[in-house]
Amino acid sequence: MEQPNQTYIDNLSGGDASFKQQLIDVIKKEFPEEQKEYFDNYNAQNFKLAADNVHKLKHKISILGLEKGYEVAVNYENSLLESKFDYKNEFESILDTITSYLETL
Repeated sequence: MEQPNQTYIDNLSGGDASFKQQLIDVIKKEFPEEQKEYFDNYNAQNFKLAADNVHKLKHKISILGLEKGYEVAVNYENSLLESKFDYKNEFESILDTITSYLETL
């Protein structure tokens, strides 16, 4: 399984350590909130709202360098819009991986 990394954040920050930290802080703040909202909506069977949550989360997945994870999120978002659950386990595994990674930052 691919692992999160800071390559994109490093490129985006252009070596500015303060800006890099700001980006990381935003992700660390928003990711858990968006993840919780996803689970709340999914568990309430609000699949359209859960798809909206996946849409937001997939951008953070991309920022953290998870190219295959981004593809899974795109497919899962589309699946949810059709009230299907393809890619659910893969997507939630990616969320777990990111949560663990963010705890190390």
